[in-house]
Amino acid sequence: MVNFCSDNASGAAPEILRALEAANAGWAMPYGNDDPTRRLEARVQEIFETQAAVFPVATGTAANVLCLSVMTPPYGAIYCHEMSHINVDECGAPEFYTGGAKLVPLAGAHAKIEARDLETAVSGAGDVHAAQPAAVSLTNASEAGTLYTPEEIGAISEVAKAHGLGLHLDGARFANALVALGCSPADLTWKAGVAALSLGATKNGVLAGEAVVLFEPGLAETFGYRRKRGGHLFSKMRFLSAQLEAYFTDDLWLRNARHANAMAGRLAEGMAGLSGVELSHPVETNQIFARLPEAMIAGLLERGFEFYRWGPEANRPEDNGEVRLVTAFDTDPAHVAAFLVAARELAEAGDDARRRA
Repeated sequence: MVNFCSDNASGAAPEILRALEAANAGWAMPYGNDDPTRRLEARVQEIFETQAAVFPVATGTAANVLCLSVMTPPYGAIYCHEMSHINVDECGAPEFYTGGAKLVPLAGAHAKIEARDLETAVSGAGDVHAAQPAAVSLTNASEAGTLYTPEEIGAISEVAKAHGLGLHLDGARFANALVALGCSPADLTWKAGVAALSLGATKNGVLAGEAVVLFEPGLAETFGYRRKRGGHLFSKMRFLSAQLEAYFTDDLWLRNARHANAMAGRLAEGMAGLSGVELSHPVETNQIFARLPEAMIAGLLERGFEFYRWGPEANRPEDNGEVRLVTAFDTDPAHVAAFLVAARELAEAGDDARRRA
């Protein structure tokens, strides 16, 4: 079987496993009072060129919702794209951890919000009957694998500042976005107006570990308490921090992301010329969304290639639903080549069948 379902299906990078083994030697103080956690904070501050507060957590959902909890009161409104992970895939966790804040989903091409649409949507300030505008959450790379440039984030930040909104960035695939854009971590975050970052690592070679990075000091004042109250303060924090420290050592995070993006680019290039294949979004990072003929989908699945059906027609194959393919830090180029050979053969077989009909 060849799995293109998700980068969550990938293993852990060898460097991460070695770091965990090294961290297991001896004893260390608990709850983040250990050397790996202190070194991690210093390394992240170096990478982002600022004195940010850094909090390791185990999952992306925890990172997102705890970030939002320090930006949003229970009566607040959080503006996000309708496809965002916090709106679609986090089981009400944002509402739970904020004590009841309201998500306000916005439409936008290729899973991105535009500044002008945010400006139009923000409403209700001062009205006791309405949820009060509190925060904006962006995803970079987006749920469609597309990118917000620093300029686009800056434009959204200007709207947010004008209305007193905090700006959160879901960076589950932040490394993929960073290498694709070729800019600095600072340019893509706090210099563009981001106040809080969920810095993902699990999708890019880490066993289990993410980092919350808070660029506004005031946000860190209660974060530690919220993390503990929410059950996300690890007693043996060194094992989270050791993974993340290794992730940022010798540019492992960037090398992993470059490989994943390159494999997706190779897949997209090969698929784009096939009969009956239509790419749904620009392929800018490591996710590919495409519509394929049903016979091609069935044939690829029969040959052992795994991927997800996507979109509103995911459970209606007769409607020629969309599929998603995701590559990872350890995607084998030979698997990409085999997929493209199979897809080409199936496309040609489909053309032959139509000519005979």
